[in-house]
Amino acid sequence: MKGAGDGGERPMLETGLISMHGERHFTAGEVVRDVIMGVSDGLTVPFALAAGLSGARAPSSLVLTAGLAEVAAGAISMGLGGYLAAKSEADHYERELEREQAEITTVPDIEAAEIGEIMAQYGLEPHEYGPVVKGLQRRPEAWLDFMMRFELGLEKPEPRRALQSAMTIALAYILGGLVPLLPYMLMPAAQDAMLTSVGVTLAALLFFGYVKGRFTGTRPVLSALQTTLIGAMASAAAYGIAKAVQGWTI
Repeated sequence: MKGAGDGGERPMLETGLISMHGERHFTAGEVVRDVIMGVSDGLTVPFALAAGLSGARAPSSLVLTAGLAEVAAGAISMGLGGYLAAKSEADHYERELEREQAEITTVPDIEAAEIGEIMAQYGLEPHEYGPVVKGLQRRPEAWLDFMMRFELGLEKPEPRRALQSAMTIALAYILGGLVPLLPYMLMPAAQDAMLTSVGVTLAALLFFGYVKGRFTGTRPVLSALQTTLIGAMASAAAYGIAKAVQGWTI
């Protein structure tokens, strides 16, 4: 029978403790970032455009046509931007990975010393991190991963991250952009549709800002107010500019 100090029972004990602890960390940060980017712009930009056109006394049909065109163009543009950003991040990771791999192969002593320097930053003494350095030297893949994470601060991106980012941002933009345009689909009078759009969009901005705050760990109420304020300022600016241009051209 193995004693409590026997190493054979330690992994089982640690596993049980981890299970009882029940740590829950939010790990979908990149997806949430893409959704936030897409929905926030989707709610704000078409809303501002529709308000501006309504301020110029354009009919609902024109506002709707321009709004849908903007949503389509914005979704493509935002999705492409997300794709290029994620692709650039993946390309940068691969370049640094190749460089770090070459350094481990050609100058292993220098790279091993860098492990010690990293450990020393956490207050560890040479006799404490020495076994870790030797252990990593025996495991080249783990060594490379350690250097990428702790020396360069780079995480390996998901293989399909670029495409997923593009699709997520584009779909989120479309969903957000349709909200302020819905009243224009149902009301022929642009002024009436604009007032309804203001109410619907502000409510959507409040809800989205609150949900965003819950996911990102910030204060939900503050997040909701900030998101709504930004959307309201953008639409008010567009409406005021349209009114000013209309006054100049009359």
